[in-house]
Amino acid sequence: MTTKTVTRKKRESPKDPERIEERLKKLGLYGVLSHLEAIAEEAWLPGLIEMEEEERGRRSLERRIRNAKLGAFKPMVDFDWGWPSKLDRNLMEDVLDMEFLAEAANVVLAGPNGVGKTMIAKNLGHRAVMAGHTVLFTTASELLNDLAAQETGRQLTLRLRRYVRPSLLLIDEVGYLASTSRHADLLFEVVTRRYEAKSIVLTTNKPFTEWNEVFEGSACVVSLVDRLVHRAEIIQIEGESYRLKEARERAATKAKQRKRRKTS
Repeated sequence: MTTKTVTRKKRESPKDPERIEERLKKLGLYGVLSHLEAIAEEAWLPGLIEMEEEERGRRSLERRIRNAKLGAFKPMVDFDWGWPSKLDRNLMEDVLDMEFLAEAANVVLAGPNGVGKTMIAKNLGHRAVMAGHTVLFTTASELLNDLAAQETGRQLTLRLRRYVRPSLLLIDEVGYLASTSRHADLLFEVVTRRYEAKSIVLTTNKPFTEWNEVFEGSACVVSLVDRLVHRAEIIQIEGESYRLKEARERAATKAKQRKRRKTS
């Protein structure tokens, strides 16, 4: 073991008075901190701090998972990389490393229905939660209808905080339903308030060239797309719906089972 290693280990020792003081401050245990000089050498103190840190970490994780509203989803280990006819796997795996969060960059998952966009988005959200970040998953229609329902400017400002506050905002299904120019303005407001500060993962079944049709009559679509894709990873996924594939396989399995029952 090198001298450098020994020094590092000593500095990280749970009994190091400076480290203990730092941990107590972080936990907000100021009552214990005020008596630190008297109890610093007590054998039970590091264990007490560790138990408090573990419990708060557990509760924080539970709270972040609950607030993320990810719902049920398949893990990436179940993703069939061979199914899409087009997908840059290297780019996808780079995005799954979550470095875009540190850069406050965005991720856009574009492609037709059923190719795994929502699954990937939720996996990104889950990885962010497990890494200690706050996350919120919402569909585009839920987000825009929620904001549009606010009756006053003050109510809208307060409600916007819900979508600006999380470290990562997941917006699913942009383009699946026709939206108004008012909705475009609201989405632009969310994107602008998060611009270069916090990341967005967005899924869409429409190329950006068709967003004028999604938000018909809106004057801000060009600016919206410009801010969204600036410093963004755009992942195009093409292929047949995986859900249709699974439905066909299920139907074929059921047909075989019925056939066996009839012949038995």
